[in-house]
Amino acid sequence: MNLTPECIPCFLRQAVAVSRLVGADGAKQERVVKRILALLSEVPFDQTPPQVATVIHSAIREELGMADPYREAKERSNILALGLCPQLRELITGSSDPFATAVRLAIAGNIIDFGQGCGVDGAKVRAAIAWALEQPLPPDVLEPFRSAVGQAESILYLGDNAGEVVFDRLLIELLPRGKVTFAVRGGPILNDATTVDAEVAGIHELAAIVDNGSNAPGTILLWCSPRFQERFHRADLIIAKGQGNYETLSAVNAPIHFLLEVKCPVIANHLGCDQGTLVLRRAGSRA
Repeated sequence: MNLTPECIPCFLRQAVAVSRLVGADGAKQERVVKRILALLSEVPFDQTPPQVATVIHSAIREELGMADPYREAKERSNILALGLCPQLRELITGSSDPFATAVRLAIAGNIIDFGQGCGVDGAKVRAAIAWALEQPLPPDVLEPFRSAVGQAESILYLGDNAGEVVFDRLLIELLPRGKVTFAVRGGPILNDATTVDAEVAGIHELAAIVDNGSNAPGTILLWCSPRFQERFHRADLIIAKGQGNYETLSAVNAPIHFLLEVKCPVIANHLGCDQGTLVLRRAGSRA
């Protein structure tokens, strides 16, 4: 899906938020914002938001003089999620349908996202968990997903954010052992997960971890490594987490199931649902 004018304020919020996150003074914040305004005045609207975000955040890192300005925030997110993990695992094992509960929690973990220009605290994550556990997953989307998992010989799980990967681990624990590969970004961008975040979550104990060779906040296949592209095209099932993966893969013909929380009106409009909705959707499906 392509960039829309409604996306522009989000990029500006991100520029301001990350500048404040790292304690940049007023002069440096001003330089960052002016640099981003100049870039935004020339962006082509036939690109996806993650393509534009890659350019924007490269400029932000350059202006701040930091290779990974979200590193400490990602570490805090990982610690927060790991602290919740025992309780969440109990919720899964004690439920009448552990798989459905794990799917709900994996989607709830998508709330840990600094891409909307604001931080995430424990209260917000706990509220997202409580909300997710109350939401129905229609059988016409849950059961095809359950069936696809059971039939797949190779599952490629596309991760999204640090902290969120702990929630992904809880779902991966219920997927067929030895058949899952977990993919992360190839370099720092926003609070997106990299290999170190997946390892902190313990995913390496359950699945192979690969990076996609790109630091875009999504999966832009042409920007990914040949090794990753081969894995993608050979996978029987692709589980794609988050808005960035949806924005970059929604038009790709592949066996993808998207899991995300809708955080902006642009995605809500594209999916035909309300902002805040928890989504489990097959590629090419309107249901």
